Amino acid sequence: MRGDRLVSILLLLQANGKMTAKQLAEKMEVSERTIYRDMEALSGTGIPVIADQGKNGGWRLLENYRTNLTGLKESEIRALFIPQSPQLLKDLGLTRTSEEARNKLMASLPESYRHNGEEIWNRIHVDTGTWRKQKEKIVAFDVLKEAIWKNHKIKMEYRGRDGTVSIRIVEPLGLVAKGSRWYFIASKEKGEIRNYRATRILSVIPLEETFERPEDFNLSQYWNESTNTFIERLPKYDVQIEAAPSILPRLTFTDRFARLVDVEGENDRGWIPVKLSFNTEEEAKGYILGFADQMKVIEPKALQEKVLEAAQSIVDFYSILEDD
Repeated sequence: MRGDRLVSILLLLQANGKMTAKQLAEKMEVSERTIYRDMEALSGTGIPVIADQGKNGGWRLLENYRTNLTGLKESEIRALFIPQSPQLLKDLGLTRTSEEARNKLMASLPESYRHNGEEIWNRIHVDTGTWRKQKEKIVAFDVLKEAIWKNHKIKMEYRGRDGTVSIRIVEPLGLVAKGSRWYFIASKEKGEIRNYRATRILSVIPLEETFERPEDFNLSQYWNESTNTFIERLPKYDVQIEAAPSILPRLTFTDRFARLVDVEGENDRGWIPVKLSFNTEEEAKGYILGFADQMKVIEPKALQEKVLEAAQSIVDFYSILEDD
């Protein structure tokens, strides 16, 4: 992490000529004290960073000093040129900016390396959209982005999972894309950090009041910890079933309710033992009914009875329709 920051500082100084410790701290989202330590580290590696004192002072590189990308390995070039999601770039309003940055990066590479960068675009494409092209509508997305960059508090109208609408004043910290969905990360007035589904934000009003961004906050780290905690708290309902061999390929593409835990070899009765996991018993029942006589419940026994009752109800229901 620090190595990446040192390279970023070096490139910023190279691009801007001179920057104060405060400006660098804001760019890197760290404290000025950290920047001073980073400058010592850069100097210690032999890079000629110079501190100018006085009113117009700041940090700069020794005149004519330049770094370039000739030291990049082939694998590092590939990593830099992996395509970004077109949809997410469009949401952020960065489509054209991304193309320009890519072209500048390409131009900075030695001639012998440029082909490697170009080949990445012809061999790898990232698409985070869904097959049905469902586009989530996010109200005031631009306002959210602006508040995040400028550290302005916002007043938002938010609809919870239960449908209730509340007014909240929060401190914007970041946006996270999970697949094609956006989540808004913000801190409440008492410092509690929360995740908000962006599509549930009904309205946003930017406030004049600013806030100090937590110095130790790392969006990527926070999101990973948050998602792990969410997964651990999910309800879990395990089911042991036997499946007909003909439906096994379909099981490997289970829907959002079912998670494939384990698959064994075909037993002497011609069935394949499979362990599935669901959030609830109701989800398990509906899923298993969808496979009719191609799937049978082994455990838990209570689910066997529930599936049988549901199947009988379906038969009774259609029998009444025939009588009508």
